[in-house]
Amino acid sequence: MRQYAFIGLGQLAMSMLERISQVTDEIIVVDKDVVLIDRVKELVKTAFVADVTDEEALQKILPEEMDVAVVDLSSDVEATLLVTHRLKKMGAHEIIVKAESDEVSEILKVVGATRIINADREAAARIVPLVLSSTLYNFIPIGGDLVMAEVIVPELFAGKTLVEADLRQKFGVNVIAIRSENSTTYRNFDRDYRLASNDLLLVAGNEADVFAFSGIPLKPTNRQKTSSLSSLFKNPLRSGKAGGQ
Repeated sequence: MRQYAFIGLGQLAMSMLERISQVTDEIIVVDKDVVLIDRVKELVKTAFVADVTDEEALQKILPEEMDVAVVDLSSDVEATLLVTHRLKKMGAHEIIVKAESDEVSEILKVVGATRIINADREAAARIVPLVLSSTLYNFIPIGGDLVMAEVIVPELFAGKTLVEADLRQKFGVNVIAIRSENSTTYRNFDRDYRLASNDLLLVAGNEADVFAFSGIPLKPTNRQKTSSLSSLFKNPLRSGKAGGQ
C-alpha cells in the first residue's frame, strides 16, 4: 500500500490531506505547529511535532523510499529547498512541492521536486476562462496545451446531431459526453440525438481550439500582427501600381 508524507501543513497540504485520508490512513504528518497536528492526527496513521529542517529528525520519522511526499512550508523558501533535497536523498519516489514563484520552481526542479504546484497560478488557469466566456461552465487544464471543458451548446448547433455539427473538423474539439443544464449526470449520446441549446458538452482539445469553440476571442500573435501590418502597407502600393497601369 502506498505511503504518503506531508511535510508542513499549509493550505494546499491540508486540502490534499483531507481528500487522501478518505481513501487511506497510510499517512505521516510532520509540522512544528501543535495546533495543526492536533487538527489532523485522527485522520492519519502517525503525526509528529518536529522541526522539519532537522535532517536527523526527518530521517528518524520518515521511512526511506517514501512513495509520495508533499512539501508545503508556506513562504519559507529555504526550508522548502532543504526538505526537498533531503527527501530526494532519502529516495522518495514522488515529491510534490508548493512554490510561490517561477524562480523558486526552477531551483526546486534542480534539487529534486517531481511536481511543483503554484496554487495561485493553477487557480487562475481554471478561473480566467470562465470569466472570459459566458458559455464555459468548467475548465480543466490537463497538461501542455490539452484541456477539458464544459461548454454550452452554441445556438448555431442547436437542433443538429453531433455528426451534422462536425465539431472535430470545424473546431478541433472532441465531444466526450453530454448533460442537460439542470442535470449533474452525463449520458452517452447516439448518432440520432439532436443537441438542445441548454445542453452542456464535455469537450477535450487544445486550449486555443476550446477557447474558439466557446467564443473567447484570441489576441493575434506577433507573427499575425506583423503579417497584418505587411498587408496594410503592401496593398496600397499594389493598388497604386494597378491604377497607374
